[in-house]
Amino acid sequence: MHDAAFTTEFFTPSGVRLRQRSSRPGAFNWLLLPGGPGIGSESLLGLADVLDVPGTCWMVDLPGDGSNVSPPGSPEVPFDVWPRVLVEAARALPNCVYLGHSTGGMYLLSVPELETLLVGMVLVSTAPDAGWRAPFFAMTQRHPLPEVDAASQRYDAERTNERLRDIAVASAEWNFTAEGLDTGRELLRRMPYNRAAVDWSDRAFDETYVHTWWPRSLPTLIISGAEDRIVQQTPWSQPAFQGPHILHRTVEGAAHFPWVERPEAVASAMREFASRLTPRP
Repeated sequence: MHDAAFTTEFFTPSGVRLRQRSSRPGAFNWLLLPGGPGIGSESLLGLADVLDVPGTCWMVDLPGDGSNVSPPGSPEVPFDVWPRVLVEAARALPNCVYLGHSTGGMYLLSVPELETLLVGMVLVSTAPDAGWRAPFFAMTQRHPLPEVDAASQRYDAERTNERLRDIAVASAEWNFTAEGLDTGRELLRRMPYNRAAVDWSDRAFDETYVHTWWPRSLPTLIISGAEDRIVQQTPWSQPAFQGPHILHRTVEGAAHFPWVERPEAVASAMREFASRLTPRP
């Protein structure tokens, strides 16, 4: 189903692209925001395709991210409006639930205005601050992948999107369990990549990121892969991130893209969460 056409596509005033992937009876609009950055919402198509939640699933790409290059309305430097431009997508449709994967979740937690615009939020394999980076780099030292080093050297010599893809594909063993490795490697191989988005986030966001808001009452689901080696999931156990409106689900046997190894477990968590949501009148 990954090659199926999108039934509807539109852009917000600043060039955020929304593409409809699926639609079921129900009031909610699920906005799926990719990680990366630079990898594009195509990385979440497999997730969208296993969901059976009420409403419509949209794949969201910020201007200048993934394959959303030079969209209508985008500023000359699209990253000038990152990540606050996320509010435009949340305002474009009623009863929005944002789902952010990895860096996408970090972008969501950097835009406080979203709290009053959403009816729910899902955070997948993400973190509340940049504290995940040190454990990640330590992991790469304990589990070196020579192919990543070689691909990175080639990228430094020729900074193209194709060379960036080579790094991502070479890093598959860090991102997936042995069980999900073949599927995961193929997923990374067929994604669009955008080095300008990577450069912006590396320069302006990744190292200094600290969440600027946390839901006071907004229903929120945190999905963590028990085997995630990219973004450490232990911070979510802190008291600050608990509450009756927060649902935590750890997916055993899953890594950084948990729907690859355990699609039904992720779909089940999403169904459970959807049952807690109330559309606005």
